[in-house]
Amino acid sequence: MQIVSIALCSEMETEPYCEEHKDTAVEPTEPGVREAISEIADRDSHNTELPCESAEEGEELCGKDQPETESCAGESKSTEVKSHSDPDQESGGTECKERRKLKKTNSWKMVRFQDPSEEDAVLERDSSAESLFPEYAMKEWTSSTFEELFMAEDWQDITEDRLLRKKVLESKAPNTLPPTWGQEVTVKMQCVLEDRTVVEKDCKLVFVIGEGDVNQALEECVISMEKGEITLLLADSQYAYGLLGREPDIPAWAPLLYQLQLLDIREKPDPLTLPIADRIRIGNQKRERGNFHFQREEYCLAARAYCMALDMLTTRSKDGSDGGVKAEEEEVQDYRVKCLNNLAAAQLKLEQYDEALHTSRDVLTLEPNNVKALFRAGKLLSDKGEYKEAMEVLKKALKLEPATKAIHVELSKLVKRQSGGNDTQEWKAKPAEMLGDNIAPFLIPSKKKPSGISWKFLLGALVVALGSLVTSVILTARN
Repeated sequence: MQIVSIALCSEMETEPYCEEHKDTAVEPTEPGVREAISEIADRDSHNTELPCESAEEGEELCGKDQPETESCAGESKSTEVKSHSDPDQESGGTECKERRKLKKTNSWKMVRFQDPSEEDAVLERDSSAESLFPEYAMKEWTSSTFEELFMAEDWQDITEDRLLRKKVLESKAPNTLPPTWGQEVTVKMQCVLEDRTVVEKDCKLVFVIGEGDVNQALEECVISMEKGEITLLLADSQYAYGLLGREPDIPAWAPLLYQLQLLDIREKPDPLTLPIADRIRIGNQKRERGNFHFQREEYCLAARAYCMALDMLTTRSKDGSDGGVKAEEEEVQDYRVKCLNNLAAAQLKLEQYDEALHTSRDVLTLEPNNVKALFRAGKLLSDKGEYKEAMEVLKKALKLEPATKAIHVELSKLVKRQSGGNDTQEWKAKPAEMLGDNIAPFLIPSKKKPSGISWKFLLGALVVALGSLVTSVILTARN
């Protein structure tokens, strides 16, 4: 792969330029380029090096591609808006106190958001052993081995491979049609491991079938259910969390047993008809899902989730144009920037370089000074051979964040590509430990080979001459 992966530090997004790089020698042909870069760095040398942004859970994401996560300092834990996957803490964004204080819940181990003003609050994830279906505490649910359930004759096969099976406990509305792909459903569900450890529990889980909001087992089962139906669902790990499991509670290759009730079926709402607050809440949930897949290196699923989040985070509104709505629209735009940055990160992982460049340009359309997008776009343009535009973009990124080492490194590579690597000088960034805050690039004369005859050559010639002389003396003595 010709293009080096970009490390991101964003909301799922981690900054690409936070990545640690080795110092790379660059031999520029145009001193003017070096001077321009040096002027930018010298002018802003008072700025200290920007720290890499951390993911929502506080994990350091530098050095590897990760999605943007946002963290709002000073907010209480219950009102923080964060994302596992977005490595990017957006600089220059609206202040935390101005952001909508969505309540983050962990009701099904995937972060959900809700408006705290809602009366029908979603309860925090409950891992207690108390069942949501106390009237159906039968043997299958409480003590039967999963091997017995996979072989039981009174269970229905949802899939032909017999790895996804269900047993109907109660039917409520036999004349109703089951939900279809693209419809939104509400379910009550509880999930256990084979030792009956509760790992998922939600009395009101809402998702759209086919959009990857939940695992495949739940989607496949729900489309076989009728409204009001209560069923047991046995899912092999291939339809749940597979080889990776889900830290810290679901081991690798763990089958799961669900108890489900389908509460409601309805058409998926048109984003343009939703209040801005709902668009932000749903869009953030889908972005979180993308971050979840990104961290598991499931980049296709991550990219798909980010695209769906962008569909929801539309800035076209039917709500009017008063000041309050305008502020909320700006907030929607901020989240779009995060999703686009994360989408670009996933596209880079999938080696979709043209798509990643297009996505980065979309970010810059919304936020021209987004350094993360400038860095990605500059690197991709450089790799495509569009050196002039790449130089302009990277110099702009350097002007905004002159202390970021990765931008210096990428500019070095670009100058070397332009020159063909034939110059006689190397351009490197001075180590911060030597210069403190002054990390402006400077020129280091390259090591030139000394002119004239090498001393090694002279020594070799002397040895050969002495050998010849000794041989001649010995032959003369013998004669």
